[in-house]
Amino acid sequence: MPNKPLDRLPPLELIVAFEAAARHLSFTKAAEERFVTQSAMSRQMRALEDELGVSLFTRRHRALTLTLDGQRLLAACTVALGSLRGAMRDIRAPHEREVLSLTTTPGFAALWLIPRLTAFTRANPGIDVRMDATLDNRNLAAQGFDLAVRYGKLGAVPGARKLFDEAMQPVCSPRLVSETALALREPADLAHHTLLHLAMDGDAGGMPVEWEPWLTAWGLADLRPAARLSFTSYSEAIAAALAGQGVALGRRPLVDALLAAGQLVTPFDANVASARAYQLIVDPASRLRPAVQAFEQWLIDQAAAG
Repeated sequence: MPNKPLDRLPPLELIVAFEAAARHLSFTKAAEERFVTQSAMSRQMRALEDELGVSLFTRRHRALTLTLDGQRLLAACTVALGSLRGAMRDIRAPHEREVLSLTTTPGFAALWLIPRLTAFTRANPGIDVRMDATLDNRNLAAQGFDLAVRYGKLGAVPGARKLFDEAMQPVCSPRLVSETALALREPADLAHHTLLHLAMDGDAGGMPVEWEPWLTAWGLADLRPAARLSFTSYSEAIAAALAGQGVALGRRPLVDALLAAGQLVTPFDANVASARAYQLIVDPASRLRPAVQAFEQWLIDQAAAG
């Protein structure tokens, strides 16, 4: 009997079932997604492993992990199925409006992207943008996203393109500078004011972790503010600054539009370069779509324009 071709594909049903099981690392959750029983899902995975002649999962009591072969197959399935699903969507609805899916941080969405987004939608009336503002790192292909703008250290995300660097500078409402009886003319004066910051691990007391690099750079490692207000998202901290509730650490260029409009001011010129940057990631399969290409280039142009 002739040998089977090494590149012979298993049934598509098994590939789709495997992608769901590998993504969830749970036969039960994958079965729910695929509308089959847990035992049927388990049999499908055994059939796929028999077909390939390797183990794809390590099965432990109440735990499921991928073998190296399983990891390789999941990576290939994620790209291939994402491309297939995109093609099916375009073929089934060629005349419907295109929808772009973008995931990014709440601060980037609220302060930088949303104020500019009207320019893109006006120039591209047939394209809608679906935005997911979260601190979670989404799996683009598996979770149906075309692009992501992530905040982090350069080089941490393979295939990412830097949109812009970040500089940190204290910002506050003009009212806080003009109406307060306490001076706010130099960095040391922050000791008399409320610092606005994100709630982060290590913020048990004293110096807010978010402020620590900036204060240390200005020789104020021992500074203790008059009060602290913490928030779960950066846009909330900036909203508090706009309301005159304290001083926030402005991430530039996210707050540049508010500074240009005079809604926020920098009480003193004291920038500190951040070790982080805003980076653009595009799903390889999605990049084949002209609408995604247009939005990617628009983001790059907007970032370059400042």
